[in-house]
Amino acid sequence: MTTVRVRYFASARAAAGVESEALELPAGATVADAVAALRTRHPGSLPRILDAASFLVDGVAVRDTERPLPPEGEFDVLPPFAGG
Repeated sequence: MTTVRVRYFASARAAAGVESEALELPAGATVADAVAALRTRHPGSLPRILDAASFLVDGVAVRDTERPLPPEGEFDVLPPFAGG
């Protein structure tokens, strides 16, 4: 198993109802696997936010959702921010 620390920001935090949480996934899980698990765990308004969100893995922006997650890594959910 792989455990990552998911941190939520702004509207994602409000939708998840927590600031952060541990997410256990099978070894070799990807960013897409984490997003799918979060959709299941928080079925209310978080899935809509995940559709538009950006993600960081250990502080680095992720564009490829097939990127494997490192064991004990951090996975940040960043909804779109208004402003300039």
